[in-house]
Amino acid sequence: MPFQLHFGESDLLRCRFALSPLFETQEAVRTLSRPYRHGYHLPWLRRIREAAVPLDLEALWLLMPDSGHNPDFICPPPIGPLATFEEEIAAVRAVDPEVARADMALALGDRPGGPGSATGRRLLADPARAVHELADLLERAWQTLIEPYWPRLRALLEADIAYHSRRLADSGLEQLLGEVSPRLSWNGSTLTVTGTRGDHQRVLGGQGLVLMPSVFVWPEVVGGHEEPWQPGLIYPARGIGGLWSESGDRTPGTLARLLGRVRADVLCALDEPAGTSALAHRLGIAPSSVSAHLSVLRGAGLLASRRYGHQVLYERTPLGIALAASD
Repeated sequence: MPFQLHFGESDLLRCRFALSPLFETQEAVRTLSRPYRHGYHLPWLRRIREAAVPLDLEALWLLMPDSGHNPDFICPPPIGPLATFEEEIAAVRAVDPEVARADMALALGDRPGGPGSATGRRLLADPARAVHELADLLERAWQTLIEPYWPRLRALLEADIAYHSRRLADSGLEQLLGEVSPRLSWNGSTLTVTGTRGDHQRVLGGQGLVLMPSVFVWPEVVGGHEEPWQPGLIYPARGIGGLWSESGDRTPGTLARLLGRVRADVLCALDEPAGTSALAHRLGIAPSSVSAHLSVLRGAGLLASRRYGHQVLYERTPLGIALAASD
């Protein structure tokens, strides 16, 4: 039986998008041990290879079985669309140890030999200590694997949310869910997710659903969060194919000669909508310079802009798309 979420009328009104730096950290840890996920992330893997060596991720990997339950307390649903890692990891540290123990026991039960392993016994014997140990480990993983690249990752995730929010307004939830992933299907009031880590059914019961794009979850769609957490659905973000490529790798020479190298790089870096700071980080140039080039490109009709949350996102117009695709 596939993973199924059963909606009531009130649940349809309580669906929301969010992004989670903590979830990206957890999935980055998982990606390190899942070679089938490496294809899109080889440049990232090369960059973090040496820095990741001192990380002892055994305890986290033990709680990440290939199928079955994964602990919700180490990655609860984000408190809002713009939650910071510091806010999220503070929530992990505040988890009731008995809730954590039950959560870990479920995950270890789905890992062959997990409950009887030395690490498994240690985690279950002192859940309060385990909570702090796992939170410390997640914090080190964040600092090593994600934080140096977070502006780039956040820009992609925010662009995905902006795109799908527009699609939700244009076509409604049923069509949106079908576009998010081919693994999702909608029938009446039930959302079915195929190819998940375990078989499960959940009646939302008025809690609604948190929809979260993820850079590292590809090729999976993850449905999760047991009581008392709000149900969540995590899906691959759009645009991960070009996430780690550098601007010069995709800027046509003719366009660089027409617009100038830096301005052409700015235009070509906008495969997905992004803000000034994210583009500056991606291109390695000053935000003031990026801002000036964005103004010129927008004035020439190559870009459009709109506000999302705390920042302005820029995206290519049809003319900008045509120029960026030129040889």
